Order: sequence, then structure tokens, then C-alpha cells
Amino acid sequence: MRLTTTSTPPARTRVRRAGLATASLLSATVLLAYSAGTAQAHHGFDDFDTDRLYYIAGTVSQVRFGEPHSYFTVTVEDGLPAETPEHELPEGLRDAADSDPINAAPSYTGSHDDLAVTIAPPSFTSMWGLDRELDDGERIEAVGYIGKSHTDEFRPVVFWVDDGQPVNQVLNEELPATPLPVPYPQGDGPSADAGQDSPSAAADSENSSPTAVWAGVGALTVAVIAGGALYLRARSRRM
Repeated sequence: MRLTTTSTPPARTRVRRAGLATASLLSATVLLAYSAGTAQAHHGFDDFDTDRLYYIAGTVSQVRFGEPHSYFTVTVEDGLPAETPEHELPEGLRDAADSDPINAAPSYTGSHDDLAVTIAPPSFTSMWGLDRELDDGERIEAVGYIGKSHTDEFRPVVFWVDDGQPVNQVLNEELPATPLPVPYPQGDGPSADAGQDSPSAAADSENSSPTAVWAGVGALTVAVIAGGALYLRARSRRM
């Protein structure tokens, strides 16, 4: 008759395994938190030229409502007015520091007939002026920013639906540190398509964000591993 025995790992081995598991859990938690913060920054105003506002108007198509952001395409109308038409503004944007640049924003004059528009998800827009999904063919007006490296992208600070209802897009977690910028005088400053004529600048803009992300991930990983090693060493000395 063969007897089988089950050996119990030495105490030091158990401590080492527990420490490694703890370090792995901490690494995963920290990296997930870092990734979430990076994604939120990416989908805010960081990818847009916030030095200048533009007014657009047109019809909506390719609507995709959902989390973490909603998207649609606006086919820009011809013959836009020189500045933003007079509209009601949401309560959070009625101070002169915000309303003046919105009302004076020049119309979009870039080369794109269609702009890819990013707005907040339904969980926010339902509280800030829009409690439904936009319809294909619906007309909207908006004031916002053009993408830094992708000049066919648009991020509103406010937009108006068919019935004139204003929808605030400067939400709690995305409030600018300063009031909305006063736009350049007509004909002054960079054009709406400035990014297209500078491939190197666009490449720098696109590459700088991933570099910063991976540098941060590497630093966090090293810190967690080093902390786990110190923990294990301290525990082994007490055994």
C-alpha cells in the first residue's frame, strides 16, 4: 500500500507567494486607474485647439449615442453667418466671460464639408439639456473647438437642437481652468485647417500622448515591484 503525503510549503515560501500576489494585485489596480484617467483626458478637450471657438450649423447623420461619449457627423451648411447667431445659453455659460466669446465666435471656414462631432454621453446630456437621441437629418447649431491634429473633428462647448434648446457641454470634470477663450479677430490667428499643413506638428501631437502614457506606466510598474520586493524582504527577515 502506497502512502501519499501532502507537504506544506515552508512559511517563508507562503509569505513570498502572498507578497507576489499582493504586488500583482496592486500593479493591476494602479495600471487600471491610470488607464482610466488617461482615457478620460483623451476624450475631453485635450485633443482640441481650445485657443479658438468656431460656430457651425448643419444636419446630423451617423448618430451613435452611448458611453463613454456620443458621436455624430454634421454636414456643415453653406453661407453661415459671420458670427454666432443670438441664442439662449445654458445657465452655466451665461457669464460674460463665457457668453461673449461664444456669441462672437466666427463661423467655421475650414475645408471639410463634414465634421465628426464628439459630445458627452447620455448620462450627462440628459441632465444638461438633451434627454433623447438625435435623429438623422435633424439640424443643430454648435459652438466649439476644432481638433488639433484631426481638423475634421469638432468638440462643442454648447449646441442647440431644432427647437432652440441649448445643451451645455462644459461638464463638471471638463471645466476649463480659465474662462472660454476670446476668439481671434476675423482673419487673424491660425485657420481652422492649420493642423493639416503641418505634418510634423501633427505627428508630435499624436506621439507625445502615448510616450507620456508608457513612461507613466513604466514608472508605476517599477514602483509597485520595488515595493513588493521590500515587503518580501522585510517579512523574510522576521521569519
